Amino acid sequence: MTRDTSRDGFSNKALAYTLTHFKPIWNLVQSYEPLKRKLNKFFLNSIIYKLPTRPLPYSLMGLDPKIPGTDIPKKTDTYISWDSLTDKTYTGRHLPPDPEFNKEGNLPPLDKVKTLFQKRDGKTIYSEKSTLLFPYWVQWFTDSFLRIDQENRFKNTSNHQIDMCNVYGLTRKQTNMLRAFKDGKFKTQKLKRKDGVEEEYPLFYYADPEQGIIDPQFEGLHAPLNDEKRQPPEKKSKLFAMGVERANVQIGYVMLNTLCIREHNRICDVLSKSYPEWDDERLFQTARNILMVIVLNIIMEEYIFHITPYNFRFFADPEAFTKESWYRENWMAIEFSFVYRWHSAIPETFIYDGKEQSMYDSLWNNQMLIDKGLGALMEETCSQPGTRIGLFNTPDFKIAGTPYTFIDATELASVKLGRQAQLASYNDYREMCGYPRVTDFNQITGDEYAQQKLKELYGHVDKIELFVGLYAEDVRKNSAIPPLVARIIGIDAFSQALTNPLLSPKVFNKETFSEVGWEIIQNTKTVSDLVNRNVPPSDPKYKVSFEL
Repeated sequence: MTRDTSRDGFSNKALAYTLTHFKPIWNLVQSYEPLKRKLNKFFLNSIIYKLPTRPLPYSLMGLDPKIPGTDIPKKTDTYISWDSLTDKTYTGRHLPPDPEFNKEGNLPPLDKVKTLFQKRDGKTIYSEKSTLLFPYWVQWFTDSFLRIDQENRFKNTSNHQIDMCNVYGLTRKQTNMLRAFKDGKFKTQKLKRKDGVEEEYPLFYYADPEQGIIDPQFEGLHAPLNDEKRQPPEKKSKLFAMGVERANVQIGYVMLNTLCIREHNRICDVLSKSYPEWDDERLFQTARNILMVIVLNIIMEEYIFHITPYNFRFFADPEAFTKESWYRENWMAIEFSFVYRWHSAIPETFIYDGKEQSMYDSLWNNQMLIDKGLGALMEETCSQPGTRIGLFNTPDFKIAGTPYTFIDATELASVKLGRQAQLASYNDYREMCGYPRVTDFNQITGDEYAQQKLKELYGHVDKIELFVGLYAEDVRKNSAIPPLVARIIGIDAFSQALTNPLLSPKVFNKETFSEVGWEIIQNTKTVSDLVNRNVPPSDPKYKVSFEL
C-alpha cells in the first residue's frame, strides 16, 4: 500500500523533488564552483532554519528532582533560568516538557510497545542502500558527542563537539595516557594476523585479564562498563586502551578507532619528514587537527550524501555561515540523541571470514579484527548489507548476565527515557520541524500491518510518542533513514558540525594545518582513502563504501 503524502507539505515536497531529480543538471551545477557554493549555502540554511536557532531555551535540568549541586529536592520546573541556559552537564531539548501528554495511563505499557520493534515472523529486512559499514560508522562517530550519563539519564558526559573523543579521550589526562610522547604518536603495538602479516594496534588495556587488573599506565583512563566486566578472560586479554569506555564494544567500533589511530601516526610521520624542527607536542596537536577535519569532511560529503536521496552533494564551507544566526555554541539535545538510535540497522547475523556469525559474537571480540586484519575486515563489512532502519526490525538477542534482551536495553530504554523527559508528541515534533501534523496513520506509513499496530496501541495519531513516530515513518526511496529522522539530523548535525572551531575561517587555513597537512585534507574524501593508506603495503586495494 502506498503512503498518503498529503501531509508532507508543499514546500517540503517541492524541495525534495528538486533535489532528487534532474541529476544531469545537478552534476553540471556542481562543476561550477561559485554556483555550487551559493547553492550549498542556500540549501543548508533552508534545512537548518526549519527550527529555531540555538541557544536551546530548555534542558533536562528542569526535570532533575534535586537542585543541581545540592541534595535539596525541588519541584519540576519548565521556566528558563541562567542555569538551564548554560549548564551543559544536562542534555538540551528543543521543546519544553509536556507532562499532560506523558501522564500515567495516557501512553501504552512498555511491554505492549515492545511488539513494535520485534521482527515479524523472525524475518530481517535488509537495507537496499547501505552496507554494514554504515551502522558501524554511525555508532562509532555519534558515541563521541551523544553521551548519556548512566548515573543520571537527564545528564550527559559530552564535550558537545564532534571531537573524536572516542579516539583521543574526553580529557587531556585521558589523552596523555594514550600518547607515546615521542614523534607525536599514540602508543601502539604490532600484532600478527592469521597469515602472519603484522599490523598496528593500540596497546592492551588489561595487565591481568584473569583478575581484571588494568595495566597501571591506563589506571583511571575510564571505568570499565558492566558488559566489559562480564567478559571472559580470553576476550578481556585482547581489549585495547582507547579514548572512551565503550570503544571495545564491537568490532566495527574497534575497526574505525584502529583506523584513526593508524592515520594519526601516519600523519605524524609525514609531518616530521617535512618539518624536522617540530617537537612531539606540535606533531601530535597538528596531526589531531588534521584528522578531525578529515573526519568532518567525510561526514559532510560522503556520509550525509549517503543517508539522503539527494543529487546535490553538501560540503563544508567554513566562510559561508559565520554571520548566520544559527552559528552558535553547540549543545546536544535529547531529540538529536533519539534520531541516532539506529539499533534496527544492525542485523542478527553477519558474514565473517566467509561464514555466517551471530552479531552478538562480535561484541568485545577484538580477536576477530586481529586475525583478519583491518583492510580485509573492512572489505568484507562493505560486501554485505546492513538492515533497514525502522519498526519491526531490531535484533533481540539475550544480553549475557542480565535478564534483559537487546530490545529491552535499547528501544524500550529509549521509549522510557522519552517519557521520563516528558517529551512532546510525535505530531508536535513534526510541526516544530516544518511538517504538517498527520491526521491519519496512513500518512505515517504505507505498511498496513504497522498502521494496524500503531492504531491498536495509540488509538489516535496525536497520541504517538516521538521515539515510536520517528521510526514508524517509511524510509524514502534511495534514502537510508525516515523523513523526520533526516530532518532533525539535518538541522542539528549541519549546524553543529559547521560550528566546529577547526572550521572557523580564522583557523581553517594552511597556517593551522601546515602546507603538508592542508594537502592531506584536500586529498582525503572517503573512508576508502583512509583505509587503503593504512594497511600493509603488500595488501591489495580494498573496496570500502557505505553504498551497496
